[in-house]
Amino acid sequence: MPQTAQTLDAAAVRAWCVRALDALGREREEIDAINVYPIADGDTGTNLYLTVESAAQAVEAVFAADEPDAGDAIRAMAHGALIGARGNSGTILSQLLRGMASVLADGRDGDHLARSLAAAALAARKAVAHPVEGTILSVAGAAAGACEGGGSLAAVARGAYEGARTALEATPGQLAVLERAGVVDAGGRGLVAVLGALVEVVSGEARVRPPVASHRPHVALEDCASEGGPAFEVIYLLEADDAAVERLRARLDALGDSLVVVGGDGLWNVHVHVDDAGAAVEAGVEAGRPYRIRITHFAGVERREPAQRAVVAVVPGEGLAGLCEEAGATTVLARPGEPPASGELVDAIRRAHAREVVLLPNDTDLRHTAGAAAEQARAEGIRVALIPTRAAVQGIAALAVHEPERRFDEDVVAMTAAAGATRYAELAVAERQSFTSAGVCQAGDILGLIEGDVAVIGQDLTTTARTVLDRMLSAGGELVTLIVSDDTPESLSPALERHVRDTYLAVDTTTYHAGHGAPALLIGVE
Repeated sequence: MPQTAQTLDAAAVRAWCVRALDALGREREEIDAINVYPIADGDTGTNLYLTVESAAQAVEAVFAADEPDAGDAIRAMAHGALIGARGNSGTILSQLLRGMASVLADGRDGDHLARSLAAAALAARKAVAHPVEGTILSVAGAAAGACEGGGSLAAVARGAYEGARTALEATPGQLAVLERAGVVDAGGRGLVAVLGALVEVVSGEARVRPPVASHRPHVALEDCASEGGPAFEVIYLLEADDAAVERLRARLDALGDSLVVVGGDGLWNVHVHVDDAGAAVEAGVEAGRPYRIRITHFAGVERREPAQRAVVAVVPGEGLAGLCEEAGATTVLARPGEPPASGELVDAIRRAHAREVVLLPNDTDLRHTAGAAAEQARAEGIRVALIPTRAAVQGIAALAVHEPERRFDEDVVAMTAAAGATRYAELAVAERQSFTSAGVCQAGDILGLIEGDVAVIGQDLTTTARTVLDRMLSAGGELVTLIVSDDTPESLSPALERHVRDTYLAVDTTTYHAGHGAPALLIGVE
């Protein structure tokens, strides 16, 4: 007999993420193929996969840092889904997980699971401006209704799964566009896969594969599209208070449709379909601070002839993103404590819309993530070269010698050589007392890291930066690149430029402003 779990502990949450991601990976293409509502753009399976991938990575991060309890793992899962949510269904799924987390924080037996599913269905429905039956909302509601009596953990999970499957098969009768195409709802199909993964984990059963027919549409996806629908999908994360978000909902509802706003506690994920993408972003700016803004044109994106070559770069600040975009790169913004997931990198490679892509991760810790993204993109037929840049200054050096007219291999070799010839350093503030390769530091000390290792410990930013520069230039150099954030004192870069000019006569200096979210100072020496 398979062993059943009595409570949803941290290990079970981790396993749920892994199995849900595996299930969506297996079914992604089939789910994409039946995606006809609200827009027939064939990406619901991919969006759900990327959303769960972000949730899984957040859970792995808390396991890597410590031995988390179940509450930590559940909150990480919900937060990861929120910041990585993609598309209409992915955004709703993130709210479902958030609703579950709000109840499971107090208990994780079968009765709490049943109540969490009810809370999730209610939260998701409230997050959608105009709920429609025959969608993932209907499937979530049916899942909750099927297990509202509670019971053991496995019994509740199985009841929710069976209820969701039954509701999924009923969706064509609830939504005319599904009936015309001969398909079930794509988002609901994805939720069934996620609930099936939960059944596997808590019941110990072998892989749960629903006997759901493929339901591939018997008409072309473009024939399922609504006439005169909005031209753009706009998604962004938003830092704002509750009152500002309520005003934002009203404004975006007037601008377009498919409005979903999920989150809370100051962080929100906003999704809307509009004709005026700029107005949707401006509304976010008025409400708070939008970032990770993604705008997708529904018509003609895939029909464009792809470019021959493109560069995708991860950058640690909005100002640096603008600089790289001016040089022709597609950028992915990395915020402190929130490194991009491989799905976000794959998304950027797709947006670059090129046959050949050079990927610049610009961070040692992103090596494996970037490698996974490159492999996935290659599986989709894109030729990808990963240059293992370890800092933004190396990425800038590589981008500076990029020549799209060269043969791909020659261009990659030249960019790799430029990055490798650039030594890098970073200034950071110590968060706590700790032992380093340069001695013991105290909280608040300025740390000068050269090639990733602490080389200098100081108390003053300018003095420490000058010492780091001198150590780097003692080995020679022709060009110093300084990258400063908006939070760095304005006097720092002029003082360092003057120091280099006065001390190293043959060395040039260039300064870039990274904007918000970047380290205080990045230094490159070529």
